Amino acid sequence: MCIAGPPVSMERIYDQHIKGYHPIISPKELTSRLPLGQGSKTVMETRHEIQKILAGKSNKKLMVVGPCSIHDPEAALEYARRLKKVADKCDKLLIVMRAYFEKPRTTVGWKGFINDPHHNGTFEMEEGLTQARKLLVDLDQMGLPAGTEALDPITIQYFADLIAWAAIGARTTESQTHREMASGLSMPVGYKNTTDGNIDAAINAIKASRVPHTFLGMDEDGRTSIVSTSGNPHGHIILRGGEKPNYDRESVAKSVEKLTKAGLPAKIMIDCSHGNTNKDYRRQPIVFRDVVEQMRESDAIMGMMVESNLFEGNQSISENMKYGVSITDACINWESTEELLLEMQEATWATAVAR
Repeated sequence: MCIAGPPVSMERIYDQHIKGYHPIISPKELTSRLPLGQGSKTVMETRHEIQKILAGKSNKKLMVVGPCSIHDPEAALEYARRLKKVADKCDKLLIVMRAYFEKPRTTVGWKGFINDPHHNGTFEMEEGLTQARKLLVDLDQMGLPAGTEALDPITIQYFADLIAWAAIGARTTESQTHREMASGLSMPVGYKNTTDGNIDAAINAIKASRVPHTFLGMDEDGRTSIVSTSGNPHGHIILRGGEKPNYDRESVAKSVEKLTKAGLPAKIMIDCSHGNTNKDYRRQPIVFRDVVEQMRESDAIMGMMVESNLFEGNQSISENMKYGVSITDACINWESTEELLLEMQEATWATAVAR
């Protein structure tokens, strides 16, 4: 006698939480639609100059300045035009504009212009990628180099040729995926200490990214591929603070000691925002000027990062957002930014003459 068992479940055993797949343009196709111009002289020259700074062969200071994140390309272009005018006056500085299109989240929130360019949950990612690349092409054409956070290993492929400098953020510096990705990037990379202030993680990330890796990734045609890298030797640490600020002399000296012990170049960038200001954007000028004074005493600090926009502060996403005001971290305004950069130019010149 055969006893029938319970009916076999026809429930799908894969993609149970996937709502759908939507094919997207390949990096190669988008690049062909929005190509870089003249071999991207701006990008290549800036990358080489940063490499010289890291090697101690250039006295310039690298300044990564701009909005916490891009959410309005029109306002970003206006900011870029202003920044370019200042950059042309500051021959002792290498000024790179922050062009951050992706935002990591501790929990939830707007994940950046590429993910949701209309800030309304429609997630028009192909449009976000297209508009992001178009903005970078515009910056390149005006001769202003761009820097970004390399957050998603797929999206960076759509505009890496237009990036002069990249960062691995505090939330991903311990990630094997991001260390592998950084090992294959063509530009110098800065690695932030973790959100709790751990600098060992950033140092380990630099070491890991300097050696070859093999991993699964995507090629320019959008195909899943085995990616083999040669390693990226042009890495440096970014001190962004943590549970307490770490831009002070003692923290910098500690970082130099650890980098030297690890056999790495003792070159450090200071993030004037985030944990170094206890998330109070109004303290950025205080951090900035303190670091300038430290630069008079030591060559270890090779640059700074400043979160700046046309207007100060930040705002929530709404239907009536103010023009030129951040929708992520609060920023200092343009007038303060220009003042700080010109001060830096004078201080750097005085230091160079004194030496």
